[in-house]
Amino acid sequence: MTCLWFSEPADLLKILDFHSLPEGVTKTTGFCTHRKSSKGPDVAYRVTKDAQLSAPTKQLYPSSVFPEDFSILATVRPKKGSQSFLLSVYNEQGIQQLGLEVGRSPVFLYEDHLGKPGPEDYPLFRGVNLADGKWHRVAISVHKQSITLVLDCKKKVTRTLSRSPHPIIDTKGIVVFGTRILDEEVFEGDIQQLMILSDHRAAFDYCEHYSPDCEVPAPEQPQNQDPNTDEYVSSSTVLPPRLISFRAGKALRTSQNPPNKTKPKQTRVIEGGDENSEAGLSL
Repeated sequence: MTCLWFSEPADLLKILDFHSLPEGVTKTTGFCTHRKSSKGPDVAYRVTKDAQLSAPTKQLYPSSVFPEDFSILATVRPKKGSQSFLLSVYNEQGIQQLGLEVGRSPVFLYEDHLGKPGPEDYPLFRGVNLADGKWHRVAISVHKQSITLVLDCKKKVTRTLSRSPHPIIDTKGIVVFGTRILDEEVFEGDIQQLMILSDHRAAFDYCEHYSPDCEVPAPEQPQNQDPNTDEYVSSSTVLPPRLISFRAGKALRTSQNPPNKTKPKQTRVIEGGDENSEAGLSL
């Protein structure tokens, strides 16, 4: 067992307002249909291609910077045979800085303030299939110049992450669920947890502290049971002006194509900001 100094996780499903069941999102049974000491099954969300979910990145870390070293934790069941980005983080200029793909041989997209690593060096996890129609507990640990994928609490795969010594991820942009700008592919499937923690060690104890086996009672952590919606605050915040006006016809300033993946094909549009916004955010 690893001794951890846990920080408060950035709960993406809460920040993206999943509890309010926006268009394209419904409740479903989660990872465990029966869990010890629980009144019912784990609660998850079923996401269809109609879902359009985004929020200002600043909501992840309202009083601090994005951590250099971190963990991404997800309990997810993508549609069988699908290939899409579960999570995308963009800077204020609309450049993708971080992306977690789910599917066969998924890629982890990371680009710091100096543009490192380049697209040809994005970590690729060959031999891993996250879209086989089964539930998976996916934990990503980013630490210095390496990234480790811990799959279902057992399989560990480490790759090099050739980033800058002190990388910066801009929090003035937006976080997008289930796709990335200009991509045709969108996430379809079920999701129970999606969190970012400011501790790269958390990924190695994901199944103990956040998503345990079904014979273990659910810990007092986000998204394990049906949430109390009174505790949530809506994430409908006005988006940064540069991102609100970002259009599909405007080319990205840097290549965002993962290695050995097909290029983006067409555009989906999400209305950005509040009801008074005049422009949409192109996705």
